[in-house]
Amino acid sequence: MTALPSRLRRRSGLTAADRFVYVLALPLVGILLVYIVFPMIATFVTSTGDDGAAYADFTSGSSGRALVLSVGISVASVLTAGLVGGALAVLLTRFEFPGRAALRVFALLPMALPPLIGAMTFYYLYGASGIVPRLVQETLGIAAGSVAADGVWGVLLVHTMTMYPYFYLSVSAGLAGSDASLEEAAMNLGASRATMWRTVLLPMLTPALVSGALLTFMVSMASFTAPQFYNVNTLTMRIVASKTSGSYELAAAQSTVLSLVSILFLLLMRWYQNRRSTRSASKGTPQALKVVHGALPRTLAAVGSALLVVVLVAPVATILLLSFTVDGTWTVQILPPEYTLENFTTIFTDPRSLRPLLVSSQMSGLAMLASIVVGVLTAWVVARWKGRGAGVLDVMIMLPWALPGTVVGINIVTAFAAPTPFNLGQVFIGSLWILPLAYFIRFVPLVFRNAAASLAQIDPSVEEAAQNLGAGPWRTLRTVTLPLMTRGVLAGALMAFVQGFGEYVASVVVYPARFAPLSVEIYNRQYANELGSAFAYGSLQMLAILVVLIISELLENPRWRRRRSSASPPAVTAVPTQPVTV
Repeated sequence: MTALPSRLRRRSGLTAADRFVYVLALPLVGILLVYIVFPMIATFVTSTGDDGAAYADFTSGSSGRALVLSVGISVASVLTAGLVGGALAVLLTRFEFPGRAALRVFALLPMALPPLIGAMTFYYLYGASGIVPRLVQETLGIAAGSVAADGVWGVLLVHTMTMYPYFYLSVSAGLAGSDASLEEAAMNLGASRATMWRTVLLPMLTPALVSGALLTFMVSMASFTAPQFYNVNTLTMRIVASKTSGSYELAAAQSTVLSLVSILFLLLMRWYQNRRSTRSASKGTPQALKVVHGALPRTLAAVGSALLVVVLVAPVATILLLSFTVDGTWTVQILPPEYTLENFTTIFTDPRSLRPLLVSSQMSGLAMLASIVVGVLTAWVVARWKGRGAGVLDVMIMLPWALPGTVVGINIVTAFAAPTPFNLGQVFIGSLWILPLAYFIRFVPLVFRNAAASLAQIDPSVEEAAQNLGAGPWRTLRTVTLPLMTRGVLAGALMAFVQGFGEYVASVVVYPARFAPLSVEIYNRQYANELGSAFAYGSLQMLAILVVLIISELLENPRWRRRRSSASPPAVTAVPTQPVTV
């Protein structure tokens, strides 16, 4: 009889650390069910009301055409962004020419543009009444409307110029890590350069291309700001219109369909990527740059590089220029005629103008703290979970990343419009608490993925050693694991904060009228023809994103530490690693 408990312990194999993992998973599962899964189910249930009349209206009304238009724009955005981003990656990875280092820096500038400000900038730069069409009309006599990017073409321009970094980053990493010996072998066997690219390099770049296509398609399907400025009737526009008019069942049906399309594309891309292996079985060698020889090729490359820099810098320069514009003075002129510093001084001295800045920063800060707690603990539970079930947690916490912001907003409105035990008997709609909840749901995957990446580099034997020395599971997690994860967690937390700071799509669906966040206030100022004030807010958003990108880069690749310690010879030679891009 005394041998039975020990036999059961051996059969179960559960240690104190294993039990701690399962106990910690319970509240995390509850949080994810309540605030991510339950709102999605509530939206679907609402959409089936009145015997599914909303879906009949969807198929027979304008919503069906809006869905086809959204999918078409998203597919076209994948093609154009892939062409621009892939070509730029090849140019900057495989060739050496004057200006290459500067262009590599400027190529990432679109990542510093908040979605709303990015759409506004391209509208006032290339739209029917933008700077470039007016300049063409003034200098060449060509009607501004004939050269302006408007309608669907305007949306495609915004998507291409703001989403190509998804392809550029992934393809650049793939090319930098490619095996040069395979290319040389193919060329030595008589293959032309075009054949070598088609049969060797492109298959090896499949994961990079799938990653870029997936991100571009999902972000394009979720796009709301560009269609709003160019008055293109996409499905996200129809969702907001239905919610504003009080047609909650139709808005829920539209949100459900949009979610299904995004998730189906995610599954399709994963199936295509896993259909065949693209992993090299040979020992890779560093890829040598193809140096451009001759005065003419180098001159052409330098001129082309300069033109690319002008195109990439133009949106940022436009934001800074318009941020100093006197409100209401820019009408038919090519450039604003009057400038002032008052736009910035008013923001920091007028309580009414300062409020949106405070709302966005404070609500994003609260969402960031919640994302750190839930994201880090979930990453640790998924990594240390033994047996089945870890994948379910992974899918649950990453699900919001596959949902457009309008869908997240509709899910929250549907689920928490009435008092329930999940929202402590309070009505979230109309209250300030709905903003940090929306930001938490949307951006907790960022913290989770960064924490999971940091955790993957930590050997579990480190935790086992601490527990063998007498530390309990909680103390081991708090004093050993979490300090080792700090850099990755901070990088993810900063990205979650800055994404919430510039969030517009979900905010416009759920924000309380008295507490407009920064992006909503920017749109309201633009709508009221206060362009200087709107772009002054936007320049502050852009500055915050730039600071976060720089800090995140330092956290991911702390080269400055190596420079500081270069005076003393290192005990171990460090092997440079490829930077991790999130």
